[in-house]
Amino acid sequence: MKAPAPTIPAHGAANLPAVQVLAYNAELQDEEGYIGDRASRRAFQAILDDWRDQLRRTGDDPFGKRSTEQIGKRTLEKALARGSIESAGLVLSAIEEFAQELAMVCRRLLRLKTWQNVERIAVGGGFRGGRIGELAIGRAAVLLKTGGRDVTLQPIHHAPDEAGLIGAVHLMPEWMFAGHDAIMGVDIGGTNIRVGVVALGSSTKPILSDASVLKSEIWRHADETPKRDEAVERIAGILRTLIHWAERKGKTLAPFIGIGCPGIIGEDGAIERGGQNLPGNWESSRFHLPTQIRERMPEIGGHPAAVLLHNDAVVQGLSELPWMQDVKSWGVLTIGTGLGNASFSNSVSDPGSRQ
Repeated sequence: MKAPAPTIPAHGAANLPAVQVLAYNAELQDEEGYIGDRASRRAFQAILDDWRDQLRRTGDDPFGKRSTEQIGKRTLEKALARGSIESAGLVLSAIEEFAQELAMVCRRLLRLKTWQNVERIAVGGGFRGGRIGELAIGRAAVLLKTGGRDVTLQPIHHAPDEAGLIGAVHLMPEWMFAGHDAIMGVDIGGTNIRVGVVALGSSTKPILSDASVLKSEIWRHADETPKRDEAVERIAGILRTLIHWAERKGKTLAPFIGIGCPGIIGEDGAIERGGQNLPGNWESSRFHLPTQIRERMPEIGGHPAAVLLHNDAVVQGLSELPWMQDVKSWGVLTIGTGLGNASFSNSVSDPGSRQ
């Protein structure tokens, strides 16, 4: 009997070549609203703002009159490392409260059927990129373990700007990239959009474990509030620029573009819901992002480019595959404009269920 022919995943697929996506974009709620909103970058800023307000009632705010949004990550980390005792204490207070919220979100996720067997959770997103994010993750990890949850919480291995691009190499079967050096990846977020040339790495390494970003560009679209079609054209323009760069450098690009995007992704490539932080209406029935990108692309290596769309937390989580081979079930949280989440199983034979 012949073995079944290998299949190519659909947009938003549950069964991917090396892993099964058990769930993503879980929308936990309580009487106050969405639970995930309490463990996002905005949530951390709100917590820090509240601590500053409390401090002003009894004395001076070590950060002066600047709004919390104007205080950058570097300023906070400098205060934590070399600032006054009070400024460091202020940042630590915000980290502690945020870690409590992050641990609470993890506990709620771990109650779900599609998360209950998760052994390890990688935390990515822009908030992870820095000492403050790492301390919050570490503190939440301690809270989970001392609270009786046998789960490991750890920062995602790759730099936050690169993880959502590198994960795209795991969207398609590895054999499809044979004879090629790199692919194109796109990571769409509520604040930034990243586009990059992703090197596949050595063919001798398992599951593309040494994939890396050769060159990338970041566009902070939140500062410009573009219309939807303007944003798509900007993405396509960056893609064309980087494709030409790769060709000039002698890289053999596979005719494939992997895209991570917020929201629930249908098998037809439609963004069904969850795209509210993107510029314009990306959930319209008349809008199809993969087609919009494909129509704007030149051929890659003499072939039309295949475009595959999946949830951005899923794609970022896929970058962790090389470090998740010793567990059966694992998850990812992405802390950015919002909180993304996904859970995975390294067993791809059971179709499982979606939460």
